[in-house]
Amino acid sequence: MLANDRSSHCCRSIAGRRVGRHLFDDTMSYAYLFKYIIIGDTGVGKSCLLLQFTDKRFQPVHDLTIGVEFGARMITIDGKQVKLQIWDTAGQESFRSITRSYYRGAAGALLVYDITRRDTFNHLTTWLEDARQHSSSNMVIMLIGNKSDLESRRDVKKEEGEAFAREHGLVFMETSAKTAANVEEAFINTAKEIYQKIQEGVFDISNENNGIKIGPQHGGAGTAQAGTLGGQQGGGGCC
Repeated sequence: MLANDRSSHCCRSIAGRRVGRHLFDDTMSYAYLFKYIIIGDTGVGKSCLLLQFTDKRFQPVHDLTIGVEFGARMITIDGKQVKLQIWDTAGQESFRSITRSYYRGAAGALLVYDITRRDTFNHLTTWLEDARQHSSSNMVIMLIGNKSDLESRRDVKKEEGEAFAREHGLVFMETSAKTAANVEEAFINTAKEIYQKIQEGVFDISNENNGIKIGPQHGGAGTAQAGTLGGQQGGGGCC
């Protein structure tokens, strides 16, 4: 079931299971729904990116995600209302099997690393191989170097991110969940790439397994909302 953009909502998922108080009816009108997944190592800022995009705020200390977290927001592309349904996954190896189940049926993926931690960049190949093995070959993948506000602590050059993206056919952008720099652009540009593939006939939009759903062809302006479909544990920075 999808989240209603008109309401605030919080429910939890332990190891991928929903155990929330209630779920929303999907009453907001849209032309398309795109399913996203956010992947990458623990602590790179995945949950903070989601919160900044859906709720326009930064939470400096964020509990580590267990299972998955969920957010949704309506945007406009080419005059059409597009609903983004975004699943933020846990970065810990112990939850990798749960993460893999969310690759299926995703039209877009945000692959995130932390520009201040080279190990998170070095692990990109493993994440990318996992994503491509368990997802549609047409899935749009945006490579994101997060925490661009921490320039003085940079451990991965922007040029390295650009080179990795070119080598693997990815879209690339550096962002800061703290200052909101390029956060809107990262999510919206991914949606534009998906929309362009729809126009080119690359996606079979009659098959919802591709992470795209056709909605009512009318609707007003959307609002943002973020909910939690992920159990959390204390202690850790933004994950």
